[in-house]
Amino acid sequence: MAAPEAPEGRSFTVLFDLDDTLFAHRQAVALGITAYRAKLEVMDIAWNDEAEAERWRALEEQHYHRYLAGDISFQGQRRARSREFTAVYGHNLELDAAADSWFDGYREQYEASWMLHDDAVGCLTGLRAHGARLGIITNGELEFQREKIDRVGLTLLIDDVVASGELGIAKPDRRIFEYACARFAVTTSDVFYVGDRLETDAIGAARAGLQGVWLNRSGGLTAAEEAVAAASGVSTIQSLDELLRRLT
Repeated sequence: MAAPEAPEGRSFTVLFDLDDTLFAHRQAVALGITAYRAKLEVMDIAWNDEAEAERWRALEEQHYHRYLAGDISFQGQRRARSREFTAVYGHNLELDAAADSWFDGYREQYEASWMLHDDAVGCLTGLRAHGARLGIITNGELEFQREKIDRVGLTLLIDDVVASGELGIAKPDRRIFEYACARFAVTTSDVFYVGDRLETDAIGAARAGLQGVWLNRSGGLTAAEEAVAAASGVSTIQSLDELLRRLT
């Protein structure tokens, strides 16, 4: 599938997903839960760092999507993840205060591992140098996502942030994409949206009339994914460096 190209002689807007697109969330999660393990009283239990990081990530995926669907609160999904993860170690986190305390300990280690992907700053500064307007559409609570943005140095590189938590609408709902375009006062067809999730980000954006771009860092592409992407008219890239080259 062809990578995107900016229109000649016209200003353009590029909107990004945050987690695992600009912000290296998956890495921070793995580093955070592994570091937190050293503080837990489970030293006598066999622990495979990679397997436990993946188990924690899977619980995040499960319960965070319950939160996005409105089935559970933001704090509730944190508590559910904490309880299920620690159950195999005999921890009793039935009380909300206990679950909150356990998650706060993990969050301290997670935040200590916050970082951007290596290609994020170069892409954003390069696009801005060519006159692009830049923003973020993220599924999450605005305050928490802004905290990430501030801490990793993105604040001065972007013009606006739209978060599902402030709207009660989450990607891939077309309305969150349309809302962001209205905030930028641009037509959807003049906007590129870049994200690491094929369905949630690239296809969701394309269905809303934006130019959806799938950031597939792993490079792996199944026949089914290729067919779905092609049918939806989205472009595929493997790095933000590639996006910068194509748009400038």
